[in-house]
Amino acid sequence: MMDVTLTCSECGSGIHILPTLDAKLAKCDICNHETPVKFDQTHMESVLKSCPCCERKDFYSQKDFNRKIGVILFVIAAILSIWTYGVSFIVLYLFDFLLFKRLGTIAICYKCDSIFRKVKNIKEIPGFNHEMSDRIVYSDHDFDGQPLLH
Repeated sequence: MMDVTLTCSECGSGIHILPTLDAKLAKCDICNHETPVKFDQTHMESVLKSCPCCERKDFYSQKDFNRKIGVILFVIAAILSIWTYGVSFIVLYLFDFLLFKRLGTIAICYKCDSIFRKVKNIKEIPGFNHEMSDRIVYSDHDFDGQPLLH
């Protein structure tokens, strides 16, 4: 079954929820804000066609890794490179390569940043596109699930 983590619009915390047809609200454990959700049959089948939070159809895929940890590891490797003459970057690269092979892929909603794990149609969801993100976030453009073509 698909695993959904919504982003609370009030405090930015993650709200973990499993899709059920009778779920109407997701309550934040931090600030108690309730976010309306709307799951349909495709969500029950672990197929991602629309976001249960904002009902948009624009998603991107990426590896399931915390970006903050990645930046911290890079900074550590950069500091250590002074004494290791750059060998720390090679070690970091090998570690990153192993993680890349091992970690799963997640889908993220461009509009509300909801995270979806265990999605059956994850191969159909393209990677991150900066222009799409800017258009959705800053001008509320709706691509209706279609990729940006140039």
